[in-house]
Parts: sequence; structure tokens; C-alpha cells
Amino acid sequence: MNILLVDDELIELEQLEYLIKKKFPNWVLFKAQDASQALQIIKKHDIFLAFLDIQLPGKSGLDLAMELSAGGDIDLIMVTAYQNFDYIQRSLRLGVVDYITKPVIEDELMSVLRRYERIGSYSEQIVKTLQIIQKEYNEKLTLNYLASKIHINSAYLSRKFHEEVGMGFSEYLNDFRLKQAQKMLIESPELSISTVSEKCGFNSQHYFSQIFRKMTGQSPRDYRLKETSQ
Repeated sequence: MNILLVDDELIELEQLEYLIKKKFPNWVLFKAQDASQALQIIKKHDIFLAFLDIQLPGKSGLDLAMELSAGGDIDLIMVTAYQNFDYIQRSLRLGVVDYITKPVIEDELMSVLRRYERIGSYSEQIVKTLQIIQKEYNEKLTLNYLASKIHINSAYLSRKFHEEVGMGFSEYLNDFRLKQAQKMLIESPELSISTVSEKCGFNSQHYFSQIFRKMTGQSPRDYRLKETSQ
């Protein structure tokens, strides 16, 4: 799994690299000291997870997070020396999955990374499959299409996906699409429910609303009203 660390302070980068490598020696780590370097790395490598310092020279970590979040295929964790609620709130609105404070404490870092332990043990085939799903979730994705993209048999991919991810391909795809829809409902209030449904890869608004309510207990419209009124 490819991980990107972005911080303008070299000592902070090296500490973060050391702590992650100690627990996850097989992860591949890339380091950047500003947003420009980070974007160059992202162009060349499939990054799964990025740690972004908020205070970067030039483009800030929050601005970089906004740019990367629009792509929707990289999990973002903010790193900040400021325990500022406004920073934290803005980060979460951008779809950042978590944040940690400086100086980085090993226990806090490992608590954040615990959710990725299983992903780190995925085979290369499953990692590639997940990356395709996260990039193309708004398209009509099928197991046959994914299998052809990574050059394996679809029945084998189906079995391997369930074994490693712990759920079937369709279940994972719907779950991922719903999470993207939740973000879009909040971040793009000008979009209709029908448009959000279509942009997230659902064939019909009725089906989208049905499984959205099943997952959240609310309709998409009620969810948007509640979240945007806070």
C-alpha cells in the first residue's frame, strides 16, 4: 500500500516515517515537503492514504486536501500543531477521515491507522480492484469489468474479494457510493437528490433513496437538511 507523507519540516517527516514503518514495514512511503511535490508524487503513484500537515508553504494542507478530496480516491488524514476547532471542523467537511496533533504520539497514530491494518494485508490484486472502484465508482462497474482490468478470472476475483475484504463486491461498491453521496449532499447543496444519485453511480433515485435510508435511517433530503443546518 502506497502512503504519502506531506510536511515542510524534515524531522517531522522522518519521525512519522519511522513510526509507520515500525508497525507496517511492507507499506511504501513517499515524502513531500510542499503541495507541489505531493501532487507530482500522486501523478506517478497510486496513493491510498495521505498525511497532510495543515501549515505548508504556498498551498496549505487544507487547500491540498480540498483538491485531493475532489478526486475521491485517497483517504486523507490531517496533521496539525493547532488544536483549533475551526481547523478540525473544516477538515471534516472536506471529507478528511481523521486528524492527529503534533507532536505525533505513537499510540494516537496507531489508533488512527488501526482501520488500515487489514487493507495493508490485502493482495496486490485486491488493492488494484479497490483503487479502480474508488476512481470509477460513478460509472457502471461490474465484476467482469474489474476482473478484465486486472487480468484475472471474475469468479476468482469474486471469491478473493470476499475472503480479503470481508464482504461481497456489490455490497462494498454500494457502501462506497453511499459514503460519497453523503459527502456530496453536504458539500454540494445546489445539486438535486436525483443528480447526486446519478453522480454516485446509482441507476435510479428510488433505489438510491431506499438503500440510503437503510444505511442512515434517514432519507437523503432529511440527511442533507440535518447536516447543513448544524
